[in-house]
Amino acid sequence: MKQKMIDFLLENANPSIKKRIKGEILGNLTAEESLHYQEQIMTEATIQGIIAAQHSDGWIGEQYQNGGIYTGHGYAIHHLTEKAIDPNTPMLAKAMKALVNTPISDARYGRGFDYDEFKYPGMGAKLDNSAYIAAAKFDDMYDISSHIQLSFESIKRVTEINSVFDILHTKKKGGQTRYVFNDYEKWPCTVHFKILSYTQSWRSEENIKIIVQAVNEMMRTDNPELVSFIPDSQIGCFGGGFPAQGMTVKGSGLYPSPIMCPIGKDGKDHNGRYHFAHIETFARCGIIPYVPKLQKVVAEIADSIDDDGICRLKNVCERLFRTGKYYGMQLEADWRKKTRKECDITFRALLILHYSGYFTPTQQ
Repeated sequence: MKQKMIDFLLENANPSIKKRIKGEILGNLTAEESLHYQEQIMTEATIQGIIAAQHSDGWIGEQYQNGGIYTGHGYAIHHLTEKAIDPNTPMLAKAMKALVNTPISDARYGRGFDYDEFKYPGMGAKLDNSAYIAAAKFDDMYDISSHIQLSFESIKRVTEINSVFDILHTKKKGGQTRYVFNDYEKWPCTVHFKILSYTQSWRSEENIKIIVQAVNEMMRTDNPELVSFIPDSQIGCFGGGFPAQGMTVKGSGLYPSPIMCPIGKDGKDHNGRYHFAHIETFARCGIIPYVPKLQKVVAEIADSIDDDGICRLKNVCERLFRTGKYYGMQLEADWRKKTRKECDITFRALLILHYSGYFTPTQQ
């Protein structure tokens, strides 16, 4: 199965996917191949558009996380990272330097990004920046150790309390009572998992067990009071936050909406579309072999691979692939040709199966 998927992608996919297969999956990318792919990638329309949108200080576009890859600096960095641009490329190096050196008070960040990520769970541009740094493999140059620790402790917090209500208090707003986090409390969000998924320093057998315990706890659905319950932040929307129970990778919402299972009037979990971005993140964290519900999803992905090595899984959340806000997992130029769509989806399926440890010697 693995070899069929690789053969299909190496024959049909674009240079970014081919480079990442040889580098991430096979581990046999030569310096000559890397240079060859880099030259091809740099000529692509999206990369040239980002180059044209980059200012002399390295900032790309006029905003941080608004618009798309030509207007939002964070989105542009994410796209360059996913496209496998060499970290030593001056354009990317300048963009990362601007990310680190530009003060959060800069007008390009806009309102709502200067929150203290240690005081308010899951909030603040500094936390997002560390996720960009980790994914782009710049964490050896820029110290994000405090955010790695914060991310681990935020997820671990799930295992330390009897109920999420233990770390909340009520607050009146608009005539309604809301449950909000106490100051300096911790609770996991998408960005915390992203940071852990691309870093290594936190990993130990014991710490993996803690993350597994937290995820299994959040994926439970046995307490109606907790299923799909996500506390509010004191300062507004808690986008990307995880529920006390009912967390899923087959949701109906889309980040920054919470990832949680929609429970119907019959009280049953009505699963939505497969969120490959979240599944890949959990796979990279190394926890899937120990989380039964995630194991089931990975098995469903594997079962969807046809004899040609193409992922035929139905109900994939395709919006997560679109270039622009939040994820932008699409690496092919467009999906006007069916094969390009098949390459993007199959590549993500391959990454998930690879990082989840699904492939055994007999399955390879």
